[in-house]
Amino acid sequence: MNSAAIATTQGKISIRVEVIFQFLFRELQQSTRASEQNCHDVSVRITNEVLRVCNESKRIQTSGSVESSAMSLAKHRLQQCIRYYQLGSSRGRVELHSTLSAIVYRYINPPHKQLSYQGRLTIIEDFLQSFYLEALNAFRRENQLGPTYRPQTLLELGEYMAFTERYGKRRIPLPGRQQQLIILRAQTFSKQQPPETSVDIEQASEGGGGESDSCWEEPAIHQLRSAMASQPEPEEDTLRSVVITELINYLQEKEQSDCVDYFTLRLQDLSAPEIESILGLTSRQRDYLQQRFKYHLIRFALLHRWELVHEWLEVSLPTNLGLTPIQWETYLAQLDDKQRSILDLKQQGKPDEQISKTVGLSMAQLQKRWFKILEQAWEIRNSLVSGSSASTHEW
Repeated sequence: MNSAAIATTQGKISIRVEVIFQFLFRELQQSTRASEQNCHDVSVRITNEVLRVCNESKRIQTSGSVESSAMSLAKHRLQQCIRYYQLGSSRGRVELHSTLSAIVYRYINPPHKQLSYQGRLTIIEDFLQSFYLEALNAFRRENQLGPTYRPQTLLELGEYMAFTERYGKRRIPLPGRQQQLIILRAQTFSKQQPPETSVDIEQASEGGGGESDSCWEEPAIHQLRSAMASQPEPEEDTLRSVVITELINYLQEKEQSDCVDYFTLRLQDLSAPEIESILGLTSRQRDYLQQRFKYHLIRFALLHRWELVHEWLEVSLPTNLGLTPIQWETYLAQLDDKQRSILDLKQQGKPDEQISKTVGLSMAQLQKRWFKILEQAWEIRNSLVSGSSASTHEW
C-alpha cells in the first residue's frame, strides 16, 4: 500500500492503519470480481473515512478502545459496500431508493396541502434525485476526488450507494436535539415547494391499524422495538446500527426481502395504512407479512444472534440476563435440572460443543433448549410471568 494514499491521523489516535487497509483489501478481493486496483482504491477510501470518524468522534477518542472501534467501523462499511455490490446496479438503486424514501416519507408534505400517496411519491422522487447529487458531491469532497468523478465499476457504485445511505443518516446537532441530515433536507425541500406542485389534494386515508399492529407492540418484543426505533444513532456506527444491519442480513439470508422492506418502514413508525400503500399490500397481506417478520425477529433475537442482541440491550449473561435478584430467583426456580446446567455452563463461557456433550444433547436439541431458556427470561423481564408458573406464550 502506498502510505501517502492514507490520510494521516495527525497524532490524535493510535490506529494500525495497515491492518485495517489489508483487511478491507483482502475481503474485497475475495468477495467481489473487481480488479486489484479497484479493490485497492476502495479500501483506501474506506480506511480514510474510518480514520476521519475516529479522529472526529469524542466518544471514540475517550473510549479506550480506539483500534477496536476503528475495525468495527471498517467491517460495517465493508458489509454495506459488499451488500450493494451483490445487489447489483438495478436492485441496489431500488434498495437505496426504498430505504431513503421510507425515512423521508412523512416529512415530504408541502404546507397547506394534503397530498395523496401518489402525489407524495412524485415529490419524493424529485427530492431524492437532488439528494443523490448532493451525496455524490459530498463523496467527492470527503475523498478528495475530482469534480467530474462518477462511479464507473460495480464496486464503486456499491461504495457510493453505501456512502449515500450513511450520509443521509448522519445525525446533525440542533439546539436540544439531533436530526438525520436527510430529514432536514426533506423538510427544507418540502417548505420550498409552491402550492401548484401538489398533484392533487385528496387526503390519504389513515384508517385504524391498532388491532393489526398489535403484535409489533407485544411486551415480549416491545424492548427490541423501542430500542431500535427511538435510540439516537450518532454518525459513527453504534451497536444498534450493527444489530439492525445484522437483522437485515439475516432476513436476506432467509430470502425474506419483503420482511426487510416491512422492517425498514416500521423503524420509521409509519402507520399500517402507510405501510400497506408503500408496499402495495392489502390489510390481510400486511398482517401476514407482519406475523412472518415477527417470527424471524424472535428467532434472530433469541437464537441466531442472541449474544449480540443481549449485549446491545444490556441484558447479557454476566448481568443475569437483565433480571433483578428477585426475578432471577423466580427464573431459576422455573428451570429444570438440565436447563440450569445449560445456563450454568453458558455463564462459564463453555462452547456449545462441550455443553452438548456434557448435558447429553445434540446441537439441535441444545439450541431448542437454549431458545426456551432465553424466552423465559425475556418474558419475566417484560412482566409476562408472575410467581413460579412458566408462560406458554406462543410467538
